[in-house]
Amino acid sequence: MLKTVEQHFRELTPAVDFCSLRLVSRQDEVIEVRQDILQPVDTEDDVGAMITVVDGGGLGYAATSDLSAAGLRQALERATHWAQETASAAIVDHGKVQRPPLVGEYACAIARPWAATPLGERIDLARQECARLKTDDRIVDWSASLWWIAEEQLYLTSDGGRTQQRFEYLIPGLSVTANEGSETVSRRFGGFDLGRQGGLEILDDVHFFDQAPVISDEVLQLLVAPNCPTGVMDLLLDPDQMYLQIHESIGHPLELDRILGDERNYAGTSFVSLDMFGSYRYGSDLLNITFDPTIAGEFATYRWDDDGVAADRQYIIRQGILERALGGSTSQMRAAQPGVANSRACSWNRPPIDRMANLNLEPGTSSLEELIGAVEHGIHMKRNLSWSIDDSRNKFQFGCEHGQMIRNGKLAEVVKKPNYNGISATFWRSLKGVGNAALSEVLGTPFCGKGEPNQVIRVGHASPPALFADVDVFGGE
Repeated sequence: MLKTVEQHFRELTPAVDFCSLRLVSRQDEVIEVRQDILQPVDTEDDVGAMITVVDGGGLGYAATSDLSAAGLRQALERATHWAQETASAAIVDHGKVQRPPLVGEYACAIARPWAATPLGERIDLARQECARLKTDDRIVDWSASLWWIAEEQLYLTSDGGRTQQRFEYLIPGLSVTANEGSETVSRRFGGFDLGRQGGLEILDDVHFFDQAPVISDEVLQLLVAPNCPTGVMDLLLDPDQMYLQIHESIGHPLELDRILGDERNYAGTSFVSLDMFGSYRYGSDLLNITFDPTIAGEFATYRWDDDGVAADRQYIIRQGILERALGGSTSQMRAAQPGVANSRACSWNRPPIDRMANLNLEPGTSSLEELIGAVEHGIHMKRNLSWSIDDSRNKFQFGCEHGQMIRNGKLAEVVKKPNYNGISATFWRSLKGVGNAALSEVLGTPFCGKGEPNQVIRVGHASPPALFADVDVFGGE
């Protein structure tokens, strides 16, 4: 199919300034066992192509699932029409955007291919872990899931560019809910925040087979635990909460198209302005954030973004100072700002826009014992449960599944329904401890939404635990 599509594209390319084809083929399989009952296995196959045309400074798109010569010809004609129609109204001259014709291939490393393991054995993996979750009559709901994605992308340009990338992803998940009287609590592992590239070896890498007894024990502890107290205290966040803190209060506000106003009527704007780059103190000296789509195995690793731009590692925030926006080549030209290779689309039927990829908190030097020992009065929170953030990505409130008080440098009693709030512009300046590299965890979510029409995309976040001073903490009801 790839050879045929490439041949059609080369033969049909119109006489325009620039033209590209981005072919995306994707397969999904979701296995879930809930309350020891196998749910219907969900499978999906999807393939199509996006045509982009630049002509006379205008830009046009057209997508099609008809990959025949006739289907591609129609898409090329539509994209050319829209490029010509927008030439007089475009806010930038798209012909001036740099699009070097790159050539190469990338494939993520896979030790145990999903397809090499029979379906029955894959189901048995989920069934086995689901059965281990039901350890007490107070556990009223329990499930285990495995979500596999395989994707292949071919990117062709009219000036000879050709890149091909192959990815496989696995998102394992466990969930357990307990009830007693009017009280209901839950604990989860993965599912929402634990995506990586690779094969079934990921299950061993994340210690998946050790988690069922841990979260079953913790959910029963939470069931009888007191509510989290309210007050100002130090806050130690586990990596499975840090990933979302980074995502919401650093990643989204630093998307360059959002700063330029593109998302204002839909997903909001940003408290960050263009004049902040290079001088604004985003956090304490311990805050070092990198954009790095080159890390093997992280969820949003790739060699080229969906505009064909080569990806590399860049500091976004260094020693607390804001250095660089999350903006692709078009946004960089619009804003006259440096950016990164992060023009990404969720599928073949969407154009690429500025998105996060792997956005990571660089490790510090502290052990977990040192982080806890530095707290006189505080709380350790794990795993996100709920979140809310204003439309400028500034004021926020997060709730977690599990809390444990810290007193005089020691972990104390478990508390349930822990919450905290803050302001992005000041919260990161209270960062006073960052865990070392041994504590860093590679996480990722498949559910980052943005854009009109909406695009839900995969992003990665690696982080160690982090300690913040004097945070507003409160309990639930």
